[in-house]
Amino acid sequence: MSDARISKDMLINDIINVDEGIIAILTAAGMHCVGCMAAAGESLEEAAMVHGLSVDELVEGINTYLSKK
Repeated sequence: MSDARISKDMLINDIINVDEGIIAILTAAGMHCVGCMAAAGESLEEAAMVHGLSVDELVEGINTYLSKK
């Protein structure tokens, strides 16, 4: 099991560097621009706000995914 965790203030690029499987989670949530250069410099919280998503739900989902690795 992985002990990696992400937080809402992390940059999208840094989150993806933790585990590329996170791209699928973000895409499924509606963030289809995760590969965009502008998105790479945004925090998860900023990106969630732009897309009208709950950052807390995203953080929980991603950390649950990471905890099962």
